[in-house]
Amino acid sequence: MKTLIAYGTKHGCSQKCAMELSRELKDKIEIVNLRDKINIDLSKYDRVVLGGSVYIGRIQKEVTDFISGNLEELLKKEIGLFICGMQENDMIKKEINENFPAELINKAKTVKHFGGEFNFNKMNFMEKVIVKKVSKVTSDKSDILHDNIKKFAMDLNS
Repeated sequence: MKTLIAYGTKHGCSQKCAMELSRELKDKIEIVNLRDKINIDLSKYDRVVLGGSVYIGRIQKEVTDFISGNLEELLKKEIGLFICGMQENDMIKKEINENFPAELINKAKTVKHFGGEFNFNKMNFMEKVIVKKVSKVTSDKSDILHDNIKKFAMDLNS
């Protein structure tokens, strides 16, 4: 089986998670940052994993553009979906439902939240101000949920 992991990232957390996931999957894997490559021949893949980080409630535009431009073809594949971010509890499900089409969520073999990071070195001034004010965090913080990545891979490997 050949799997495409396609993701969008702003500061690198989704890329870290995609790389970690690729090491857990048993398939032949291709990883693509959707910011770098949008014209992808989906016919080469049996499975597609899609994900990205969520900022202010929205996943990266390149992820939504990729999905909307390829939805019919994606619905013919085995699908896995993930989001990254520092959301908690009910907000996770809400953001998944708001950032992926319902038919894709219903088709997905697995859907998970992989946690997130605050990396102040990669943020612009305004992002730093907002993060400090809203989340009360003043220094780098990593909360990647490695167990969720492993569970996601186990779901796909089964």
